[in-house]
Amino acid sequence: MTKDLFQGYQSVGSSDDEMFDDAGAFRDEYRDLGAILQGWSLEDHLLREERADLTLLSAGITFNVYSEEEGTERIFPFSLIPRIIGAQEWSDVEAGLKQRLQALNLFLLDIYGSQRILKERVIPEDIVLSSPGFQPEMAGFRPPLDIYAHIAGCDLVRDQQQGMVVLEDNLRTPSGVSYVLENRTVMLRVVPDLFPRGGVRAVADYPNQLMAMLLSVRPADSGDQPRAVLLTPGIYNSAYFEHSFLSNQMGIPLVEGSDLTVGDDDFVYLRSTTGLERIDVIYRRIDDDFLDPEVYRADSMLGVPGLMRSYFRGHVSLVNAPGAGVADDKVVYRWVPEIIRFYLDEDPILPNVETYSPLVPNELDHIRTHARELVIKPANASGGYGVLIGEQASSAELEETLAQVEAEPRNWIAQPLLHFSTIPTFDGDRLKPRRADLRPFVLSGQETWVIPGGLTRVALREGSYVVNSSQGGGSKDTWVLNEEPG
Repeated sequence: MTKDLFQGYQSVGSSDDEMFDDAGAFRDEYRDLGAILQGWSLEDHLLREERADLTLLSAGITFNVYSEEEGTERIFPFSLIPRIIGAQEWSDVEAGLKQRLQALNLFLLDIYGSQRILKERVIPEDIVLSSPGFQPEMAGFRPPLDIYAHIAGCDLVRDQQQGMVVLEDNLRTPSGVSYVLENRTVMLRVVPDLFPRGGVRAVADYPNQLMAMLLSVRPADSGDQPRAVLLTPGIYNSAYFEHSFLSNQMGIPLVEGSDLTVGDDDFVYLRSTTGLERIDVIYRRIDDDFLDPEVYRADSMLGVPGLMRSYFRGHVSLVNAPGAGVADDKVVYRWVPEIIRFYLDEDPILPNVETYSPLVPNELDHIRTHARELVIKPANASGGYGVLIGEQASSAELEETLAQVEAEPRNWIAQPLLHFSTIPTFDGDRLKPRRADLRPFVLSGQETWVIPGGLTRVALREGSYVVNSSQGGGSKDTWVLNEEPG
């Protein structure tokens, strides 16, 4: 094999590439890293990739794939070439995320309250009230600190013209932060020599920040030693590793619905070997519909009967709040720039991807006539399922999807296909350019905190724009530089 790790790397000279500029030189942020990597052979890289995989395997870092015949658990593919973000760019991204979450929490407080934004017709009323994430039961209820979305994962992509743009928001039970922390651990163990002299911002404080946020939204009547738990659907959930990881990192119990009970006094208790122990905060990783069979799905075996009664009486806090999902509905996303302007009287720092809703007549016409140039998405699906990329679809697939769009316009959106940025990624043979997005995590409590960087996901299949792990994607460590490169 060649001594040059980058020989044959076909994205050199492409403006899409994050590591190389148009002339094929390393961009400033990657200059130090590139100098080291140029001394590696393919054998060097492969050996380190194998060591990284063994480290992930020994740590049990997996996710579940229900469609796999050979079993449900799989290691999340990991790429040693990190994504690097400059200090100034990250400062702008961080400010934009804080702005966005402030506005979305004000939006949630409003739509479950006076609904001023609907009365002033900033966003059509029927779009909000028909959202699957809208929970009428929350009307009139104000959670502690007026915060509904305590934990958010906003998916960003880097566009040639606009820089970082928001692709979608995740405000229900966003996952992936455990990979951020473990990816950094793997890098420090396997390739510590790659880290720049000026250093990168640490991510290891996330569990402490998460715990502080959970306690900051505890009920007003909680005692001097409030207790929190992490509520999981169980071992078959695709993110169960993360549930176990975070509960262990925070030192709080990992519980299932059957471990909790609501007493006659409407407080929530944990069944323990020493008796019943009051619980003040529940970091729940189960969907709204399964939280409480007395309020939502009566057949739910995952939730806690009476939980919502305790919540409405202010005896327990739920993170995230039920009903937060209306603010990450992909149709509602179409109006987030207007939401920011309405509540904050500011222009968005981070732009949205241009989005078309078939509920808007002229936008439906645009979708019909420009379908080949668009990405057509289900409004409330996740994991990359149901997404149709117009330029890659057959005529039959396109016609079938457009028929669904016209039959159920509330359930679809369309966006231009962004040729978002690529990062060198090893495919087992050599480095190749692969599309990547970024999911930073935002914690909103007494204060708002953004983890430096977040989860970089890469589409491992050639030509793919879908980065989700369930669709064969992988991940990278994300470095936010402490200082601008000299």
